[in-house]
Amino acid sequence: MAKDESTESPVEAAAEEQKPDAAKTPTDDLVSTQHVLSIGRKKLKYTATTGRIVLRQEVLTEGKFDGHRPKAEVFLTAYTLDDADAADRPVTFAFNGGPGSSSIWLHLGLLGPRRVVSGDAGELAPPPYGLVDNTESLLQHSDIVFIDPVSTGYSRAVEGEKPGDYHGFTRDLESVGEVIRLWTSRNGRWMSPKFLAGESYGTTRAAGLAAHLQERYGMYLNGVMLISAALEFGTLDFTPGNDLPYTLFLPSYAAIAHYHGLVPDQSLDEVLADAERFAAGRFPNALAQGNRIPADYRAEVVTRLATLTGLSEDYLDRVNLRIEHMRFFAELLRSRRQVVGRLDGRFTGWDADYAGETPSKDPSFSAIIGPYTAALNHYVRVELEYNNDLPYEILNMDAAKNWSFKEFEGQQITVAEKLADAMRVNPHLKVHVASGHYDGATPYFATEHTLARLQIPAELVGNIETKYYPAGHMMYLHEPSRVQQSEDLATFIRSASNR
Repeated sequence: MAKDESTESPVEAAAEEQKPDAAKTPTDDLVSTQHVLSIGRKKLKYTATTGRIVLRQEVLTEGKFDGHRPKAEVFLTAYTLDDADAADRPVTFAFNGGPGSSSIWLHLGLLGPRRVVSGDAGELAPPPYGLVDNTESLLQHSDIVFIDPVSTGYSRAVEGEKPGDYHGFTRDLESVGEVIRLWTSRNGRWMSPKFLAGESYGTTRAAGLAAHLQERYGMYLNGVMLISAALEFGTLDFTPGNDLPYTLFLPSYAAIAHYHGLVPDQSLDEVLADAERFAAGRFPNALAQGNRIPADYRAEVVTRLATLTGLSEDYLDRVNLRIEHMRFFAELLRSRRQVVGRLDGRFTGWDADYAGETPSKDPSFSAIIGPYTAALNHYVRVELEYNNDLPYEILNMDAAKNWSFKEFEGQQITVAEKLADAMRVNPHLKVHVASGHYDGATPYFATEHTLARLQIPAELVGNIETKYYPAGHMMYLHEPSRVQQSEDLATFIRSASNR
């Protein structure tokens, strides 16, 4: 429906005063290629379609319809199985997070028909790396559409538009939601089982989209896959006066310490169980008491924290029982002159000096950015035959730093209620949640805390399944976890498709 510019929503804002020159009007530049994925004796013939589609909006000027104005060009890669029945064939729309990240990680790490060989903690692959068939690809069970939000990948605002208009919670939902609507309509897939798969901030986006797609387009989903979930930022942000993250990160600290040999004589399961009990009971009670805590109780808590985290009692006393996560990654292996990964605590690296409060870089991110970047740039041009001289923006830090959450002014950032609302409206919506025990960015215990408090009736609690892996934020870097996670996602798709 056309709307007057004077009353536009954020997705309709900033219309150009002058119509663009017809010669410069952007058009879709999609390219399709044919491929075969061999899985044992089975051969999957599929079509890969990649390129940019133009997002347009209806504009009224002084009450008169002024056309559909191009606003952005969004890069996507779609994989569709040849000769499949569209009504029975599920389709999954996938994206990563950041905010400001392209979809490269889920695309070439877990879900797509090709995957990068990057190695793992302690055994990283050397350049120029490798690209191989992904015989566990989700393509066996679902078509897949990978979406790069505006300012990531090859996605850009069109000439005359402001990229920053898309760098915010609502505008991001609206633009990605419009891509999903367009692809679904143009490919005749409204009757297909539909899924979203998001990682990290992509889970924030996915939870918001589950509600947005229902409300804006009447598009009801079969399932949402949340990988390394970030649903309630108050559980993740170490801000003054907020003690919640100190307790919710504790089991992940214990897991990472155990991995590096600082919590001996216990299995990982035993360590996690001990840490969870303490983090749910005496630890938050101690923090809540502040300076009213008795000295003997405080000393007991210091000793218990030291046992769980591998940190010294002196350090824990000096930080007043509160272990901030970036400080933890610098402190844990300081005596070994190593820093620990945030995205994946199994990774270690060197720093310029070892007296700093926080690591200068995340060694787990440094380990994967090279392999994934090389693989994507090769793959898109050589195998998918798409050429574009723009740099493929793996992670746009400018977008991330300036991301707008104005919708949440005066309150915490959360999409938990949007997910709950989507489930209440669509009681058939299933939710799959995947967490890594060594994830220091979105710890699994914080996710459990949020899920336990979702405002859904008891009848819908069974619609949520949780899976855990002995790995980090991108759990598929760990080969056994990648194989298991692929199987878990396939099972979820089959179950939730209602076919």
